[in-house]
Formats: sequence, C-alpha cells, structure tokens
Amino acid sequence: MQTQKNIEEDCSLESAEPTLPLVVDLDGTLILTDSLIESALALIRHRPFNVFAIFYWLLRGVAHMKEQIARRAPIDVSSLPYHMNLLLYLRNLSEEGRTLILATGASAAIATQVKDYLQLFEKVFSSDSQANLSGAKKAELLVREFGPGGFDYIGNSAKDMPVWRAARRAMVSGSPGTIQYALTHLKNIERVFPWDRPNWRMYSRSLRLYQWLKNLLVILPLMAAHRFDDIPLATSACLAFISFGLCASSVYVLNDLLDLPDDRRHPTKRHRPFASGALALTTGLWMIPVLLCLSVGIALLLPTSYQSTLAAYFALTLAYSVWLKRFAIVDVIVLAMLFTIRIIAGSAAVALWLSPWLLALSMFLFTSLALVKRYAELVIMRVENGPNARARGYVASDGELLSTIGVACGVVAVLVLVFYITTGTAQLYYGRHEAIWLVCPVLLFWICYIWMTAHRGEMIDDPLVFALRDRMSRGAIGVMAILMLLAI
Repeated sequence: MQTQKNIEEDCSLESAEPTLPLVVDLDGTLILTDSLIESALALIRHRPFNVFAIFYWLLRGVAHMKEQIARRAPIDVSSLPYHMNLLLYLRNLSEEGRTLILATGASAAIATQVKDYLQLFEKVFSSDSQANLSGAKKAELLVREFGPGGFDYIGNSAKDMPVWRAARRAMVSGSPGTIQYALTHLKNIERVFPWDRPNWRMYSRSLRLYQWLKNLLVILPLMAAHRFDDIPLATSACLAFISFGLCASSVYVLNDLLDLPDDRRHPTKRHRPFASGALALTTGLWMIPVLLCLSVGIALLLPTSYQSTLAAYFALTLAYSVWLKRFAIVDVIVLAMLFTIRIIAGSAAVALWLSPWLLALSMFLFTSLALVKRYAELVIMRVENGPNARARGYVASDGELLSTIGVACGVVAVLVLVFYITTGTAQLYYGRHEAIWLVCPVLLFWICYIWMTAHRGEMIDDPLVFALRDRMSRGAIGVMAILMLLAI
C-alpha cells in the first residue's frame, strides 16, 4: 500500500501513458464550501419566506430544487473560497495543455459561472432539472463520455467513491478523515490536497465568544441595585448570562451564514470561519438549533418574564439578520435596542425594579456605539474601495452625518448621567453620590476617544470588543468602575 509521503509527491506518469482528461469536482473540492447551501442562504437572505418553498421544491427531487434555487438566487462565484493549492495545480496543468473538465452536482448556472470565471475548463457537466449529477450518476456519465479508466478524477467525499473507482487515477481533496477513508478504499490514488482540520479556535470564533462580554449587561441591574452579595439572585443572573450568550451565539452563526457575500468583500471579515471556508456551512446549520435549545433549556429555570424577554431578543435579532440591517439608521436603532434588551433581561431574571435612568443612559450610549460601528466600517471600506465604498445601507458620504449623530448621542448619555446624580434616587443608593460627578468627564473623554479612533481608521473590531483590547479604553472603564464603587 502506498505511503502518505509517496502519495503527496508529484507522480510523473510514464511517457507511454496517454494524457487523459482530468475531471474536477466543485463543491468541497475546488471550493471550500457548498454551492447549494450558498444559493439557499442567498435566497433566504433576499426572500426570507421562500425558505418554505425550498421544501416544496425538494418534494419534486433534489435536481429540481437545485435548479429552482439557482434560478432565483445567483451567487458571486468570484468571492467563493477556492482551494488555492488545488487551483494553482490546475492552472499549471492548464498551461501545460492538460484537458480539464468540471463535473459537479451543482446547477448548470453555477457551474457555467465558475467555468467562465476561472477560464480553466474546456467542458462542464452539471445537474439539470431531471438529474442530480452526483455519485454513481456522475460515474456513469463520465464512463459514457470517456470510457472506463479514460479519465482522472479529483473529488472530496465518500459520494465520489464510484467515480474514483471508474477513473484511471484518483486525486483526493479534503480533510484528514476523508483522505484516510480514501486511502483505505482505493488503490489508484495519485495525489492528495489536504485541508486544515477545524480546531477549537475556529468554533470559538464562529460562536464569537468574545462578544459574550456584551452579555455582562445582563448582570448590570443586580449590580446597580447593590444586591451582588445575594447568592440566589447572583445565581439567577449567571444563568441568564449563559442563556443569553448561547442565544446570541446562535444568531451570530446565522448572521455569518446570511452575510457570506458581504463578509468576503470586507478586508477583515473575510477571514471569519464560514466566509473563509475554514468551517463547513453544514456545521453552522446544526450549530444554530443546538445553541438555541441549550439557551431555552437554561431559560426555563428562570422567571417567565425573562423567558419572554429572551424570546423578544431572539425575534428582534432574527428580524435584524434577515431584513432590518439593510435599512440605514433603522439598523443602528435596532442594535442599540438589542443592547438595552440585555439590561431588561437581567432585571427580569432577578425580579428587580429597572431604573428608567439606566434605560435612558444605555439607549443613548449604545446608539452612539452602534453608530461608531457603522462609521468605522465605512472608513475601512473607503480605504479599500475609495469614494464608492458602501457598508450595509450606507455610502461613503454618510460618514459625516453618522459621526455628528453619534457624538451627539454620546453627549446626551453623559447628560442623562448628570441629571441622575441630582435625583433623590442617586442619593438613596449612593452615600457618596458626589463621586459620580467625576464619572461624567471620564465617560465624555472615552466617547470622544472612541470616535476619534474610528475617524482615524484604527477601529477594526466591534466598539465594545475594541474597548476591552485597547489600553486607553480599559483605563477609562476601570477608572469609572472604581469611582462608582467609591460612590456607594
């Protein structure tokens, strides 16, 4: 049996052997994604209610479903994550005059676009409305076209086994598990093109665990009421934090799946696990319900009012992901509301009265931070694409307006804090409430600092994530926390 080292070496064929066509699979082989799922997600993104139509089309067969989805939701093949080592190998073969054929279970529309974009393939075989070109059907077609052993084939999964066996030589593109499976069952392997196995960092990035820092807002009502030493309430707040984090992560995964085209055009988001092809789209599709079920299971241990708030958060986030984020300003208001809902959820979890001052402060502060997020994206995209830059529903010329509104919202947040200090509530909860006056200039400094950083194009993260990575921001937040503790 061949060793791994021998397989990975370039195997030069004997001069007496004819140069046969090399047939290449598309999904999971040439591209590190699945074109059917890409098309389905594009359809849901632009026409959310067509998700039900997908199941109706499936009743008439996989081939019919593929054709209907591709017809309604074309994808940008130029932005797809290609297997670059394999692509370089194919380009070299093409320059040497080797005949390359694309044979894929994807729809004809997608296969033709890939052919036209890469300019490598002389012919395309693909699925149509009658037949799904996969597995044994692909093998039968290629044998009819080229004869048994009349072609070489590059594939990536167990479905390709009939094709590999019908080919003269087999090449494998895939994960270590796929490669090992092929090594066990095939004797005609010439070359492998391995992928990197997904590791825990990829899964962590897809869950955006660093974004769980935002969910600390769930604990804020308990801290504002000075009840953090109450063990039962603290336990409820921690459960709410975990439940909210799992729910938020499920929506982050969904958002990443729906945002694939936009993320791939972004200078930093293109490296996200799903956009880059590091994680399979099918992985994301099962992660969403699993995370959501875990979140709901924990939420059942908390009051009904928390469960209702969590449901409202999920519904609003879902609406944002599939629809509302396309509308300028509306998306910013919704983002601010999603931050504020975390505080409401925390109050519901521990059954404590929620201060209207805290709600007002959070709404204006988080509106400013949501605006700075959009503004920072515009600045970065302007560097990439010039004056024609776009980010979500905004164009480059919107930058000045966003910064004006955002700074104003930040100043209003500081004013809300000023007015709160003068109330009887502040004097009741804080024995040295005068110390809170010192928080105001620090908060104003931090808001201005965040906006100045974004204006300079130096903010590539979410503002809250940036704040926890940035030394100046950490210092300002630490000073404000110490001052609030001294005021108690």
